[in-house]
Amino acid sequence: MVSAEALHVELVYCPAPGVCDTAKLTLVAGTTLDDALAASGLLQRHGLAQDTLKAGVWGRLRALDAVLRDGDRVEIYRALLVDPKEARRQRYKRHRQGAPTAATSGQGPGPGPGPEVSPAG
Repeated sequence: MVSAEALHVELVYCPAPGVCDTAKLTLVAGTTLDDALAASGLLQRHGLAQDTLKAGVWGRLRALDAVLRDGDRVEIYRALLVDPKEARRQRYKRHRQGAPTAATSGQGPGPGPGPEVSPAG
C-alpha cells in the first residue's frame, strides 16, 4: 500500500519531433521540480544541463523550486529551431510556389454534365 503522502508524477522530454522519453515516479510530498528532474534520470540520459533547463507542469513554465502535486506532468522544454511565425511564412511561401490548382490554371472544376442534347424528333 502506498502512503497518502506519496506523489505520482510523470516526467516527459521530447529530444526530437515524434520522439518522447517518459519517466513515471513516485516521490514524497514536498518534492520540488528540481528534485524530480534529478530523480528521473532524463537529464543524464540526454546530456541536459540542469542550470540552463526550462521546465514546466502541464504546459506552464515553472521555477525549478516549485513544489509538485500528485498527478503532475512535468515537461522539459527544448529550444525552438525556427520561430513559429517564420515557419508559417515559409510554409505559405512553399504553398504559393507549388503546383497550380484548378482555380489558378484557368481550368474549371472538372468535367460537367456535358453539352445539352435536343430530343430527336
